[in-house]
Amino acid sequence: MKSQPKRRQNFNLWAIIPAAGSGSRFSRSELKQYQMIQGKTVLEHTVSRLNQLPLAGYVLAVGAQDTLAETLAFAHPEKAHFCLGGAERVNSVLNALAYLSKIASEDDWVLVHDAARPCVTQSCLENLVNAAAESSQSAILAIPVRDTLKCVEAGAEIAKTVDRSKLWQAQTPQIAKLGALRRAIEQALQAQVSITDEASALEHAGEAVQVVQGRSDNIKITYPDDLELARLILASQQAPA
Repeated sequence: MKSQPKRRQNFNLWAIIPAAGSGSRFSRSELKQYQMIQGKTVLEHTVSRLNQLPLAGYVLAVGAQDTLAETLAFAHPEKAHFCLGGAERVNSVLNALAYLSKIASEDDWVLVHDAARPCVTQSCLENLVNAAAESSQSAILAIPVRDTLKCVEAGAEIAKTVDRSKLWQAQTPQIAKLGALRRAIEQALQAQVSITDEASALEHAGEAVQVVQGRSDNIKITYPDDLELARLILASQQAPA
């Protein structure tokens, strides 16, 4: 029997999906979130996975020229909200947090998940939410680094081997309280700190963030060959045990 997120009194859970990026590493002309897998867009698969949780609602931050997102058959469409994304991922997340601040409490939990991660499993989502609920602490999905890492400082010459024993590869979703995350991102942008994920903003603000072990099949579609891998993973996850 699958575990369920441990709900506290007045425990509301929202999701943010930043989907305004150009995805230039995937293609100059095609957006990766709108590629098709099993008759659905990558974005529809992603939203469907998040809706395996008891979400109060979810916000898609989309580009100004995006005329497709609001026409898609998303899971639980009555919970769907849309806002304008920003120039960078962090700006899209901040815009979505500002939108949520008008309809949600600062103490509500918010999951931020990449639009192009359609393979995250229900068990990983539940483990992440449970960890945050039990500890009242922000958390991210991550996996321990498996491969030997090399530091290359100039050209192609190896400078040193990096100790991987304490290194984790960050994934999404990442979960935090709405108010704390919004303030952390605003402070980091004000300080001109490079923000590559929500955890980096929270770390800059001095907020504790824990890692929850995820799975290696929670891939982010970045390059064209990742799309075929995502197809294989989704087919495998849906196959009878």
